Amino acid sequence: MSSFWSIWITVLSLGTLVGCYLLLRWCLKNFAGVEEGESMGHTFDGIEELNNPLPKWWSTFFLITIVWGFGYLLMYPGLGNFKGLFGWTSSNQSIMNLEDSKAQAANAKENNLIVQYDMEVKAADAKFGPIFDAFAARSIEELATDEEALKVGQRLFIQNCSQCHGSDARGTTGFPNLADKDWLYGGSSDAIKHSIMEGRKAQGMIAWETMLGGDQGVKDVAAYVISLSGREVNADAAKSGQEKFAMCAGCHGVDGKGSVAMGLPLGAPNLTDNIWLYSPSQKGIEQSIRYGRAGVMPAWKDILGEQKVHVISAYVYSLSQD
Repeated sequence: MSSFWSIWITVLSLGTLVGCYLLLRWCLKNFAGVEEGESMGHTFDGIEELNNPLPKWWSTFFLITIVWGFGYLLMYPGLGNFKGLFGWTSSNQSIMNLEDSKAQAANAKENNLIVQYDMEVKAADAKFGPIFDAFAARSIEELATDEEALKVGQRLFIQNCSQCHGSDARGTTGFPNLADKDWLYGGSSDAIKHSIMEGRKAQGMIAWETMLGGDQGVKDVAAYVISLSGREVNADAAKSGQEKFAMCAGCHGVDGKGSVAMGLPLGAPNLTDNIWLYSPSQKGIEQSIRYGRAGVMPAWKDILGEQKVHVISAYVYSLSQD
């Protein structure tokens, strides 16, 4: 932070503690004009007010908390840019990417800095590492039937994957449902693990409005695409769209069932099953055709490591086996 804010925070923090001490000193003085323990001359409902000082235990404890506050600010970060005498920090700061995180963690280790997050990660790895080692030695198919492994996989999924795919893994607009049997890149255990490890970057569906002859061409192709999944559309529009669909067949196939090479899906979705990644509505399909689509899933191998990905893969694999 800037020098101004560092000074501002330091002054406020120390000023508050000093103010508390002065307030305590003021409250310990006798301003009543009568001796301690004597009557203040006030009675109410038979109760007489006496000039009693603050309880000794209370004022002593209050003083201890003030001293503790000064000590804490001296030992740990809290006074602006002052790092504290212990060199302790909750985590590595100003991290912009994974490389920054690794570099700062290595620097902290090399210089014997006390980073709480790094210490907790190290302790967790020591405690849970053997468990993940045991899981990694088993196949995904085997783990998919292991209740304990699935509980671990589910927790890892909720922590890392649910932001996009939902806590129930059923996805939302733009993020695929992982609990059904429809897969863009393959639903085998190896394909799922590869998707999580390496991520997926779609080749991208380009914008087709110009090549289809404008807005009407988009509407016609959308009508034909909708008809492939058995929904009712304008017959004339669908017929016109079928003729233009030849430009789409290179990816989606002549029958609209998607791209397949050696039996494996390649990311061009099946348009005949009425399962939609973005929107099943006429407007939504037109928007996909008009502007194109390009989804990206990040690679998790460097973030979670292969062992944790292995367990998550088993959990995801199990969802589509029922």
